[in-house]
Amino acid sequence: MPAEDPMAATRRWLQRAVIGLNLCPFAKAVQVKDQIRYVVSEADTPDALLADLADELLWLHEADPEVVDTTLLIHPRVLTDFEDYNDFLDPVDAAIDALGLEGEIQVASFHPDYRFAGSGFDDVANCTNRSPYPMLHLLREESIDRAVAAFPDPEEIVERNIASLERLGLEGYRRLLEP
Repeated sequence: MPAEDPMAATRRWLQRAVIGLNLCPFAKAVQVKDQIRYVVSEADTPDALLADLADELLWLHEADPEVVDTTLLIHPRVLTDFEDYNDFLDPVDAAIDALGLEGEIQVASFHPDYRFAGSGFDDVANCTNRSPYPMLHLLREESIDRAVAAFPDPEEIVERNIASLERLGLEGYRRLLEP
């Protein structure tokens, strides 16, 4: 059986987990307005992914925010090991700086094996950042500022997410993402 299409899996994850569980209270608005750009990178090396990231950062920077507000750069063929992925986040920040986009665009990290520092692999709280494939979420800082102004206590979101995921459980979360 062929592997699932990364874009289809990502769209299902966004709909069922991120929006369905309200893990990000800001995601539904951009999804309803069709302002999310989905890009599947064919990169199979970190350097190739870094080049794709630079292209996407510049593309998003130039795009009209009313048309595209955010980008999900999905990279199923590279950085599948979480430690390698996590180490790659420093070059991601360096790329943002090198392109002069610090303060304009930031990147949030999502990975199938995401693990917060100090947590166990099976800690269900990790699911807040677990996606079906490794991905870099490019966000406009203006959009983040607007979201924070509308929801000034981000810690409340974190606490609510953990409580929701604990009620669902790790197996429930996995079933939620099944095709």
